[in-house]
Amino acid sequence: MLIDATGLGKRYQRDWIFRGLTRAFRPGSATAVLGPNGAGKSTLLNTLSGQLLPTEGALAYARAGRPVPVEELPRHLAYAAPYLDLLEELTLMELLRFHTRFKPLRPGVSLDGLVEIMYLEGARQRLVREFSSGMKQRLKLGLALYADAPLLLLDEPTTNLDATGAAWFQEHVRATCAGRTVLLSSNVPAEYAFCDEELVVTDFQPQRLR
Repeated sequence: MLIDATGLGKRYQRDWIFRGLTRAFRPGSATAVLGPNGAGKSTLLNTLSGQLLPTEGALAYARAGRPVPVEELPRHLAYAAPYLDLLEELTLMELLRFHTRFKPLRPGVSLDGLVEIMYLEGARQRLVREFSSGMKQRLKLGLALYADAPLLLLDEPTTNLDATGAAWFQEHVRATCAGRTVLLSSNVPAEYAFCDEELVVTDFQPQRLR
């Protein structure tokens, strides 16, 4: 999935979160979106993913050389973030069956295989609301990493994970990012160690513009 941003800017009331961003995010690239807390990293991810409208500038999307209208982008997108809710009144297997009706898994990955990948074998029939915060985060990440989607967005992916969980994330993001367009918001170097490009949000804030 190609994302082509031209003169992109987002403003809340009178405050510009970022402005003047022109950049192409290409298939096979993994870009770390960096900046301190409150800098606008999540806002930028949500704008690039079409979930927020830009205040100015333009965004264009294409897959295999064909334009993708923004209203069709969700079917090509997988997103994991601590603030995204799960259907906690469902059991794990009920949630997986429901979720994958709309967002199929990558070829060769079954529901049972994904449960094993996420180390949730003992929780198949447990309600998601009974999961620990770390289990919920592994579930969110597993659904995103193993979705059959060419665009992968990850916002602070190791939030609520211990050292073992963070190592699990690094293993599986490296195993699933080839050929995808990956954008990862973080200010923790270990989270974006696999990324080959960086974008610093504060470089596109008005006081930094030349």
